[in-house]
Amino acid sequence: MQDDLDRLAAYVVSGMRVAVPVDYGGVPMALTRRLIARGDARDLHLICVPTGGLQVDMLLGAGLVATVETSAVSLGEAGGAPRFNDAVRSGEVRMLDATCPAIHAGLLAAQKAVPFMPMRGLLGSDVQAYREDWKVIDNPLAEDADPIVLIPAIHPDVAVFHAPMADRAGNVWIGRRRELAAMAYAARTTLVTVERIVETDLMADETTAAGTLPALYVTDIAQAERGAWPHGLWGTYDPDSAELRRYAAAAKTAAGFAEYMAETKSETAP
Repeated sequence: MQDDLDRLAAYVVSGMRVAVPVDYGGVPMALTRRLIARGDARDLHLICVPTGGLQVDMLLGAGLVATVETSAVSLGEAGGAPRFNDAVRSGEVRMLDATCPAIHAGLLAAQKAVPFMPMRGLLGSDVQAYREDWKVIDNPLAEDADPIVLIPAIHPDVAVFHAPMADRAGNVWIGRRRELAAMAYAARTTLVTVERIVETDLMADETTAAGTLPALYVTDIAQAERGAWPHGLWGTYDPDSAELRRYAAAAKTAAGFAEYMAETKSETAP
C-alpha cells in the first residue's frame, strides 16, 4: 500500500492548488500522512470544499502550506484546529476567507469553463470587503442599479479524497457526496484512495451508477483500507472521536504536534 500511496503523493508538487473535502466527505488521511512523511510538496494552496479540519491542520503543522482558502477550519466536537489557529495568528499562512456558497460557485465556474460565477449574498459583508479578487459590477441585464459579486473560477491543480470503493475501470462510488464530483470536475488532476476495488462495473449497475464518479474525471486510484481514519467514512465506519480529541490536545503546541506525528507514523489505522 505504501508504494501505491507514494505513487499518488508524487503527483502533488510544491506550489500546487489542492482541493480537499469537508471532514464528513471522505478525507484521504492515509494519503495526507504520506504527503507529510515525504515532505517534498511545500507552499501548497489548500482549497477547502467548503471547510477544513484535521487534514488541513496536519498539513499546516508539518509546514507544507502557504495559503488556505476556506469557509472555516475546525476539529468539530474536538474543538478548534490548533496548528491552523497558531498559523493564522502568527501570519505564517495566507488566509483567503470565503463562504461555502462562494467556494462552490468558484468550482462551478471552472466546471463550466467560464471565468466567474455571479452571487448576491456576499454584498456588503466583511468577507467580500477583504477579497480583492471578488469583483462587484452592475447587473448588465437590469434596467436599474443592481450590484452583483463575481466569484472567479477556482481551478485546483489537484483534488484529493477518499471513497468506499472503485471498480477496475477507475469509476469511483461517491454516493450522495456531490461536492466530491464538483472537486473532480474542476480539478486538472483527481487522486482518490478507496477502501476496496470491486470487480463489478459500477456504471453498469443501476443501484450504484447514479452515485458513481466516472473514470473520465479520475486520474489515479490507490487502495487504502481505513484510509479516512480517524475520520469516519459514510456507510463504512464511524469517526474515532477519542483519537481526534487526542490530536487536539497534543497539537496545542508545535512540540506536542511533532510528538503526536512521530507516534502515528503508520499509514492507516491500527
